[in-house]
Amino acid sequence: MMTAPDSEQRGTQRRTTLKGGKIVFNGGRSTIDCTVRNLSSKGAKLQVASVVGIPDTFDLLLPGTERQPCRIKWRALKELGVEFLTTH
Repeated sequence: MMTAPDSEQRGTQRRTTLKGGKIVFNGGRSTIDCTVRNLSSKGAKLQVASVVGIPDTFDLLLPGTERQPCRIKWRALKELGVEFLTTH
C-alpha cells in the first residue's frame, strides 16, 4: 500500500472541513464512519478509526449529497487520501 506523500502533489486547492460521512462498499451492505478533514472538487482526506478492511475503491456518502465514487491514493494509520472518480 502507498503511504502519505511527503510533498504536496494535488492539482487543486482543498478546503479544511470537519464533516461526518460514510464510506460505503460491498454493494451498500458495509459502511464505515469517517470524518472529512479536507475537500476539493477532485478528492478528500478522510479520518477513520482504522484503515484496515477499507477497499481500494468505495463510495463516499456525505449528508445532503449523492454517493461519490472514490479511489484511495494513499493510506496512513487513521487517514486516507482519496480521489473522486467523477467530479461533482
